Amino acid sequence: MASYKKPRIRDGAVRRFLFVISLTITGVLLLFFLVAMNYSNSGLYQENTVEIDVTSGVIYNISGSIESIKLPKHNYLSKMLEKKNQLPPRNIDLYPNLAKDRIIIVLYVHNRPQYLKLVVDSLSHVSGINETLLIVSHDGYFEEMNKIIEGIKFCQVKQVFAPFSPHIFPNYFPGVSPNDCKEKDDPIAKNCEGTTDQYGNHRSPKIVSLKHHWWWMMNTIWDGLQETINHSGDILFIEEDHFIFPNAYRNLKMLTDLKSSKCPDCYAANLAPSNVKSRGEGWDTLIAERMGNIGYTFNRTVWRRIHRKAKEFCFFDDYNWDITMWVTVYPSFGGPVYSMRGPRASAVHFGKCGLHQGQGEQAACVDNGVVNIEVEEIDKVVNVKPEWGVHVFRNQEGYQAGFRGWGGWGDKRDHQLCLDFAKMYHLRIKK
Repeated sequence: MASYKKPRIRDGAVRRFLFVISLTITGVLLLFFLVAMNYSNSGLYQENTVEIDVTSGVIYNISGSIESIKLPKHNYLSKMLEKKNQLPPRNIDLYPNLAKDRIIIVLYVHNRPQYLKLVVDSLSHVSGINETLLIVSHDGYFEEMNKIIEGIKFCQVKQVFAPFSPHIFPNYFPGVSPNDCKEKDDPIAKNCEGTTDQYGNHRSPKIVSLKHHWWWMMNTIWDGLQETINHSGDILFIEEDHFIFPNAYRNLKMLTDLKSSKCPDCYAANLAPSNVKSRGEGWDTLIAERMGNIGYTFNRTVWRRIHRKAKEFCFFDDYNWDITMWVTVYPSFGGPVYSMRGPRASAVHFGKCGLHQGQGEQAACVDNGVVNIEVEEIDKVVNVKPEWGVHVFRNQEGYQAGFRGWGGWGDKRDHQLCLDFAKMYHLRIKK
């Protein structure tokens, strides 16, 4: 009897062992399947939300939801703005077919509605603007500014709103927190929060918003929007106090086409001289000079170089984005950073009020809402000639080596938010 039962016991043990192994393998496979499904359905990898740049080894995360980035906690308004940023452009029915070689136009605005009306009116007369997309980047949300843009009918237009603008966070960072230090408060004596700039001043949300908005806008335009993520051409950046002449777009097309052959060392093209008071020399030649901040135009290759200098940008103690670029970012490229333009301006700066003004409780800062800019016949047609040579301004006045910045950008929280903006659409591929 004993010799009969032992084999049955061994057979049963084997069957139980095989059952456990089979169950374990099934469980592991099921676990892998569930993880894979969850991964593919997550916000990071939904269809049309991720683009991969194989050459740079970067995944562009258009949804912007990367867990490792600790952006400020959303409030109701910032959530609403995030949703608005995903809306498609308007006027697609009026302009269904954009030019394949289009230069996208980005208008960077704050809260000066009377200025904005003048800029929008000037854009409505620009030849060729109906061939491209106009993107308007708002620093927060201001209803009157929004209505002006919603009234545009002369081209495709898309609005994006900086969801982490200090202007939409009244009670905590990046706006004003109840425990924030003010002006030259001593953090220990006042038991308040904040780190000062190099001149001993604590942060002012209205001031820091200028640099935050520009940097958020750049990262979002180049790496965060469906409409621009695959754009391989140039993008033009203008502001709400830039009057644009009718020939600006056609001139810019000519300049960007000529840049590689006429000025291989030029990183960009400009609509106006770097000296904002100049209307140009009027010579029969193209001009290469340092990059200006009125109507500057560059491509994704240049943006990649800028983006790699995020630390230089985010830690330089100056609240002005343009001064930060001139003093720290461009010099770090290892050589002169030239921009090519025509000898006559196709855009002019007309604002007299600083961008940080007019964003508080009082009405927007304006100069009586009147601008007196003469548009001559030569400003209505292409006045850049392909046969012209290039005159290079090699030694221009500007901020000298060792300039430490005007301050206003010393708080560590602003530094971190700036760095997070640089990372919010990027997932580095491990190689």
